[in-house]
Amino acid sequence: MMKKGAAAVIIVVLLMLIYHLQSGKVNDAVVSIEYSSTFTSEEIEGAVGTVKKKFREFQGCELTDLKYSETYSKRKAEEYLTYGGGTGKGLTSENVIVLLSTFTVGFSGGDGSFDPHSIQSDWNWILVREKKGGKWRVADWGY
Repeated sequence: MMKKGAAAVIIVVLLMLIYHLQSGKVNDAVVSIEYSSTFTSEEIEGAVGTVKKKFREFQGCELTDLKYSETYSKRKAEEYLTYGGGTGKGLTSENVIVLLSTFTVGFSGGDGSFDPHSIQSDWNWILVREKKGGKWRVADWGY
């Protein structure tokens, strides 16, 4: 009976290890935050943390760079509010932030949607919140 229990524990540990090795890696990402007159550093850092958490779902990928540029963010946020998923949802520009990232894709091609051993540059992360000071959530990502 003890052997079965020990074997079950070993299997669970191995499965957890495999899952961890496949999850998106974020620890070594270089984060660049430009000056912002729109958001506080705490608000931007909150958005960065939200992106990192979401990126962990990108199996076999490694986040290398994550950047906030106010000029870029304002332009992309306006596009999102006017033409994208933010249209007609009552969102305002102070509640939309866009970050840019670069990440590498491992041998597996991530979840199969990326070319193996590729680099994805200028990948957008669009985050929204209900109100100023609210918690960010990833609303969209990609090119």
